[in-house]
Amino acid sequence: MTSAIADDDQRHSGAGSPLEVLRVFLKLGLTCFGGPIAHLGYFRREFVVRRGWLDERAYADLVALCQFLPGPASSQTGFAIGLMRAGALGGLAAWAGFTLPSAIALTLFAFGEGVLKGPAGDGLLHGLKLTAVAIVGQAVLGMARRLAPDRPRATIAVLALIVMAFAPGAWAQIAVILLGALAGLLVCREFGSVADVAVEETPISRQMGLVFAAAFVVLLALSFVPARPDAAALAAAFYRSGALVFGGGHVVLPLLRTAVVDPGWVPDGAFLAGYGAAQAVPGPLFTFAAYLGAVAGIGPGGVAGATLGLVAIFAPGLLLLMAVLPFWNGLRTLSNARAAMAGVNAAVVGLLASALYDPVWTSAVKGPADFAIVAAGFVALVVWETAPLLVVVATVAAAAALSLAG
Repeated sequence: MTSAIADDDQRHSGAGSPLEVLRVFLKLGLTCFGGPIAHLGYFRREFVVRRGWLDERAYADLVALCQFLPGPASSQTGFAIGLMRAGALGGLAAWAGFTLPSAIALTLFAFGEGVLKGPAGDGLLHGLKLTAVAIVGQAVLGMARRLAPDRPRATIAVLALIVMAFAPGAWAQIAVILLGALAGLLVCREFGSVADVAVEETPISRQMGLVFAAAFVVLLALSFVPARPDAAALAAAFYRSGALVFGGGHVVLPLLRTAVVDPGWVPDGAFLAGYGAAQAVPGPLFTFAAYLGAVAGIGPGGVAGATLGLVAIFAPGLLLLMAVLPFWNGLRTLSNARAAMAGVNAAVVGLLASALYDPVWTSAVKGPADFAIVAAGFVALVVWETAPLLVVVATVAAAAALSLAG
């Protein structure tokens, strides 16, 4: 990717083993709380500061690429680090170590959710839904500050919100992303300038990059084919959701809800309970797909359904990463491409704000007590910068206590 990964530096590409990569990423998968931005901070400390697998410039370039692409940025960054450290097996080891702890935890939650009956169980599940309100609210605020901090991009975000308010659904979400790109080309050119871009090596050939690009496009096209067996339909829904996520893991929420709740495959309450549980585990938010695959009313269900959902939602982002890596140096010099992405990122702020209202808020906040719990959780996250796990525990405890008290 950069000169820090070149052959003359033996600390980098090809210098490690898949087992080494798996061990390091497994530790991160068990301890990385706080969402993709926090994950990238953990990665920098581990691989730049502590281990020296990459230098600062190499890591910054890699993060820029993964934030430029749709998909889970932290997982894509981790996969690329493993790929450059120990080849293809290193990339898979990095993905498995970082992903499987939270995926296993959410699959176990899917099996246990049905036995949570009575006031305490109802309070616990309701608390998870309230947690989702606070977490998504924090995500909307943080993304708005970063991705829509000025008049042109804030306007794109609001227009995207208006479109979603009057035309909800999967096709409206796709239209919002495309219109965001067009708007970016028209009004965001000042954010597309590039200075001092170096030409560096990449670990994947251009020929293989084209193969991965073709695989991404073919699978995305197949995901829109309407007539499919149940398992294929479920895999297509997850793949389509993973392929259209711009701006961070939380943006997958409205896409996944449209994919699995609107057709009636997963009840809305179970969806929000699982989303709340996803905040209590480390690792990437995309592992929420493991929970949804396990509880979905179509497909294999259980462990097989969780595996199907997990692989399908991560596949497009990783395929696209490997497709673009060989061409990244040229692509990032194109001001039009960066302007379009600025518009897309602003549009997804509006997309996520729409999801914050419906279904997250409307399905969880039922009265003044719920509003008070959400407000407390939001302030704890935004003002006090409390760890998300502590907010989850406190919110669930408060909701359970209110439920037991009647």
